[in-house]
Amino acid sequence: MKGKKVLVLTLAMALWGGTMIFANSASQAIRVALNGSELSEGGIMSEGKSYLPLRQLASQMQALVLWDENGKKASIIKPNVHMFLFKPDKSTFGGVEVGKKVTFSVFAQIDTLTTDIHSFRITITDPSGKESLIQQDTMKASKDNFWFLTDDFKYSFDSAGKYSVRFSIRLAAADDWSVVSEKNLLAK
Repeated sequence: MKGKKVLVLTLAMALWGGTMIFANSASQAIRVALNGSELSEGGIMSEGKSYLPLRQLASQMQALVLWDENGKKASIIKPNVHMFLFKPDKSTFGGVEVGKKVTFSVFAQIDTLTTDIHSFRITITDPSGKESLIQQDTMKASKDNFWFLTDDFKYSFDSAGKYSVRFSIRLAAADDWSVVSEKNLLAK
């Protein structure tokens, strides 16, 4: 009896090991780069087809991923977002002096939004990665395009380097924020 169990276990292990070796030879890990930046997860090549990490790819493209559970379908949505930074005198700017405190507002024009969203926000991130909220709002109606102007925002550009103003969208109240547009400023 004990010998049968050992024989069955040995046979099962041999089949499992052979399957794993075959699966490993049938697929191959590949490196994936988008605009010169390599994705941390990479992808898999199997039978001449490549399979890529959808969420990470969409994040790098500053797009949204919409999952339809019923249809088992993932959709990538890339809204068109243009942002302009205005000082109170209505002049635009794209760079600042280090140590300056600047009052500005952000004008965002959003179009080709092919899905409903819950909310959006505009933030600024300093060179060390610290993020500050400029303004956030909840969508009150379904729209495929809209314009938004933030209230005046006072910000101190204390460090030299790149600052990023980001427009993010949340599809549902419980979802994470997805950055869909970024404008960079240089403080020197």
